[in-house]
Amino acid sequence: MAWSRIIIIAGIIILIGIQFIPVDRTNPPTSGEFKAPDQVKAVIQQSCFDCHSHETDWPWYSFIAPASWVVIRDVNEAREHLNFSRWDTLTAEEREDMQEEIWEEVSEGEMPLSMYTFAHPGTKPTEEDKQILYEWVVD
Repeated sequence: MAWSRIIIIAGIIILIGIQFIPVDRTNPPTSGEFKAPDQVKAVIQQSCFDCHSHETDWPWYSFIAPASWVVIRDVNEAREHLNFSRWDTLTAEEREDMQEEIWEEVSEGEMPLSMYTFAHPGTKPTEEDKQILYEWVVD
């Protein structure tokens, strides 16, 4: 009984202690506006911007370790791969390639991540949203 109490107290101390490890939740300045038809922009902003832009709305759990570490790692990784806040820095060919990749990921259900849509109901693209993205890609 005494050991279990010591383990619980140690666990609580560790959980409290890790809250003081600094993490970098940043929203750097954007280099330009993501330009797309209004309907496309609405779908992208609803389903993608929190991870794939510098306009992240950091949820409450992104301030509590160790969940904060996972969220920040995922956002940083997402921004490295695709960042709508830097869309205007891509060449026309790079934007076309990225549009096709976006469609591929969304149509296959790979994006947005199911962990994200579970925590953020209403961000999963509907069939209508998918059609909007498809038409954006094939145009």
